[in-house]
Amino acid sequence: MPSPRFQVPERLKLVSTKLSYLLQETLRGLRRGGWMNWAAISTVTVLLFLLGVSLQTSWQVSGVLNRLGSRFEVAVYLQPETSGQEFQSQIAQFPDVSSIEVIPKEQAWQDLLADLGTTDIVGATEGLGENPLVDALKIQAKSAVAVPSLARQIARLRGVENVQYLDEALKHLTQLNRGFSQISLGIIALLTLTAIAVITTTIRLIVVARNQEIEVMKLVGATTSWIYLPFILQGITFGLVGALISWGLIVVTRQFIQAAFAQQPSFLRALGEGLQLTPWQTMVLPLILVGFGSIVGIIGSLFAVRRFASK
Repeated sequence: MPSPRFQVPERLKLVSTKLSYLLQETLRGLRRGGWMNWAAISTVTVLLFLLGVSLQTSWQVSGVLNRLGSRFEVAVYLQPETSGQEFQSQIAQFPDVSSIEVIPKEQAWQDLLADLGTTDIVGATEGLGENPLVDALKIQAKSAVAVPSLARQIARLRGVENVQYLDEALKHLTQLNRGFSQISLGIIALLTLTAIAVITTTIRLIVVARNQEIEVMKLVGATTSWIYLPFILQGITFGLVGALISWGLIVVTRQFIQAAFAQQPSFLRALGEGLQLTPWQTMVLPLILVGFGSIVGIIGSLFAVRRFASK
């Protein structure tokens, strides 16, 4: 019986031989594929590029919505007998409130007269009899999604006369994001089927071209899984190469857009900052592309060899 210390090198040598064989057979199949390889890789690249752009855009629009959520203020106008200072502590308890600014009616009246170009504040006040304005609050929500519900909660409080916010702008931005996601999902589903079909056709042609070699391997006792495993690795290779190319295109496109926003006025620059991905999103996106590309390649290759493996 051989010593255990000699069994480990033998096993490593066997594993190395098998891996070398799989690598050689995979490369041989790719060489046999010729231009069909590029057709498969190009289709997968377009699919993964659109998938990556769709995910990235969805994340970016969500970031812009959150940024704009802090800009979309909920303006609360109180009843004449209600004090803004007393009302501030009550609204501050709401979980969706980010900050509150109290505008006393005296300050609002002075700001209004200043905007009208009137310097005689006392005379204007005496002419009307009293200050016609009321205390107001400017409330910023933590996110854009929370603005409508926060406005409804505040409107139900006693002492509130009126609540205003940019409802339509929030709705349009949210609907735009949802519509883009739905359209992208449909296009991605169609391209996924196309990529699987192209990979299936490519690998099937390679299998047909090597049909005699495969028959010889069956005669010498090679198992079906061992024969067709290199073809599955070819499908995975299509997915990985397509993922790498698409990720490079996405990075270049993102840098171009960010550079374009950097040269714009301050508002557009702030909007461009909202388009930046978080470190977590930057790390996860290429992993999603690699994983999805590999899955598409495996499915396409399995469809290609299924008919031949059953013979």
